[in-house]
Amino acid sequence: MTVPALTFEVRGLVKTYLEGTVTVHALSGVDLAVAAGEFLVVAGSSGSGKSTLLHLLGGLDRPDRGAVCFAGSDLLALTESERTIIRRHKLGFVFQSFNLVPVLSAYENVEYGLWLDGMARNERRRRVEDVLEAVGLADRMHHRPDHLSGGQRQRVALARALVHDPVAVLADEPTASLDSRTGSEMVELLLRLNTTRRTTFVFATHDPAIIARSPRVVHLADGLVVDDERRSAS
Repeated sequence: MTVPALTFEVRGLVKTYLEGTVTVHALSGVDLAVAAGEFLVVAGSSGSGKSTLLHLLGGLDRPDRGAVCFAGSDLLALTESERTIIRRHKLGFVFQSFNLVPVLSAYENVEYGLWLDGMARNERRRRVEDVLEAVGLADRMHHRPDHLSGGQRQRVALARALVHDPVAVLADEPTASLDSRTGSEMVELLLRLNTTRRTTFVFATHDPAIIARSPRVVHLADGLVVDDERRSAS
């Protein structure tokens, strides 16, 4: 299968919201291209438009104006059913709040989406065990979330995002609920997975640990790209 050179390409993205009677301009004309296998941070203060941009990249919302392409497909031209298939099979999502099912073990949380898809049990086991080992939780896979630390719960959420072998993972403030040491460990893990799996990672964050280690940082302010910084990861 031919892999498109660009995982994401957006042009002229505009998105506004109403807060009471006030119109909030979340994005005011954003252009962005993300190469396949890239590790990209979208940085900015609260209200800069980071989360809005991630939601549009993932097809979770629609812009007022502009174009959103994912792996060569125009997301806005697809039906909601087609976008749902892309979100389930080609995109992984990681959020600050983990969103784990509390009564399920780490293994079951990661396996659940594969089970819904009707995947054979042996293949589910192979994939779940592989990805839990990749995030360093092979010895904790049968523990429920309330028996895991915050960092371990976030690793389960990351494993769940990766288990479908997605083209890209979108993460919204993935270290915001973690202490600085655990957050730094998470950054190292994300960089390693990006290198070994060649999955595209896009993060919305203001965490200096992620920003400092990212080879590319796009800075947003008031819904606009104000800087696109490319550098070597340190």
